[in-house]
Amino acid sequence: MEVLNKKRRVFVLGGGISKFAAERVDGNMRDWVNEAVLEALEDAGVDIQDIEHSTTSYFSDHFDKQLKAGAIFHDNIGMCPKPNVRVEGGGATGGLAIRNAYAYIMSGLCDSMIVFGAENMGRHVPSDVAQQFIALASDTDWEVQVAGFYIAYYAMMMVAHMEKYGTKEEQFALVSVKNHRNAMYNPKAHYPMDITVEDVMNSRMITYPYKLLDNCLLSDGAACLIFATEEWAKKHCRTWERKPTIEMTGTGCGTDFMRMADRPHPYPGITHFRGKRMAAEQAYKMAGVKNPLEDFDCFEVHDAYSGVELVSYEDLGFCKEGESGKLMEKGVFDLGGELPTNTSGGLIGFGHPVGATGIAQGVEILRQLRQEAHPKRQVELNAKRGGMDSHGGTGTFCVVNIFERRD
Repeated sequence: MEVLNKKRRVFVLGGGISKFAAERVDGNMRDWVNEAVLEALEDAGVDIQDIEHSTTSYFSDHFDKQLKAGAIFHDNIGMCPKPNVRVEGGGATGGLAIRNAYAYIMSGLCDSMIVFGAENMGRHVPSDVAQQFIALASDTDWEVQVAGFYIAYYAMMMVAHMEKYGTKEEQFALVSVKNHRNAMYNPKAHYPMDITVEDVMNSRMITYPYKLLDNCLLSDGAACLIFATEEWAKKHCRTWERKPTIEMTGTGCGTDFMRMADRPHPYPGITHFRGKRMAAEQAYKMAGVKNPLEDFDCFEVHDAYSGVELVSYEDLGFCKEGESGKLMEKGVFDLGGELPTNTSGGLIGFGHPVGATGIAQGVEILRQLRQEAHPKRQVELNAKRGGMDSHGGTGTFCVVNIFERRD
């Protein structure tokens, strides 16, 4: 895949995140978007009236009981009558929104874009109803009718992984321990905790092999990123000369059959994310990544469930199939390890307000590459390249985006 307009380059100017929480009672989605947007504008040193285009990211019309919420957000932050587009791809929505900004700017449709996303998952509906809403993102003709819920799909994947490779429940638990611990140094995080493998193993069984602490929670919150060409940034960005320059250098997208039973055997079957491999291959080719484990300094991985993070390591090319659990035990993906992942706390520790999640991942990579993260979760000082992985469904939509610091 070739980039058609090689003369244009896309830079990340700033980012912002609202507080993620279980049930924010202070305002509503438009208020949280305002929080994130205002922080991003200040971070980027740009004025909203100068930005040419916006992209809205949110997953569900059901939770907030509002259709066309993107129009409200676009209006509320002062972007009318400029253009706006909404993207949606389940858990991959935020990652797709970032990819959309890259595509629009590279195509020349605009020179600057603000991307904002949010989800209201805790205020209007109880947890069991929320799970039903989320289940509607699977095949309502063939899966929901047999009481299909996502934790059950992912539990099947993990059982298959355990049977094929010998992966252990304790290795899943290490993911939860790491991500909850990282979230302790993220003031915006929903679920920071200092826990042990034993705490995870002894938490309530939900669907074997997943216990309560193996799962992310329903979250409220919003996030925002601002993108532009170098020429636009030099003209409008007051912080351009004062902050490290962060460029978006790669993006990829892959898909798979929505119904897991339709996926070809033996690969990927129900054990791997074929769409994630496709997305990674595209993004790595664009960015010149040859050895992912060595070429990245940090990575945000879609960890809606602990085992998903392990399988993602394999499909993102960080290790061979079946090796992720053992590398997790060795601390390869911890802070101070070879490739720190989910330094923000990930979905498990930071939170998962779906439309905001992928954008918040991008903000974390921005902070890490600028050396602006909390000292206890900051990766090494010479970090040059970071990536993020968003996926929706059971890997139905997968997006990988790559960012690099230009000294």
